[in-house]
Amino acid sequence: MQWLYLALAAAGAVWPWLANLDFIRSSGSSFDVGLFVQMAAANPAAASLSRDLAIGATAVLIWIVQESRRLQMRGLPWVLLCCVTVAFACGAPLFLYLRERRLAELAAAELAADPAG
Repeated sequence: MQWLYLALAAAGAVWPWLANLDFIRSSGSSFDVGLFVQMAAANPAAASLSRDLAIGATAVLIWIVQESRRLQMRGLPWVLLCCVTVAFACGAPLFLYLRERRLAELAAAELAADPAG
């Protein structure tokens, strides 16, 4: 599963940014956040998707922080940075990749501690 999550993180970095580059080309030479937000609510379908992502991503980010702390994971700052600067579609699968790696580490440590296990 971890390699699938890593592939999704890569796709989540590339595909949204291809759309962002199209937006930059069509709106000028920089990323106009105000215009981007305005266009994200330009019609009921866009507003629905934007609100859905905002609420869902907020809930998942809260879980990511809590789960990272619970499992004492490394890499949380990178995950959060990716969510904010690259795309949530990159950061969330990156977190799942790191989580799978951490769970495997914990399982290996448990087996090493209890060889009869």
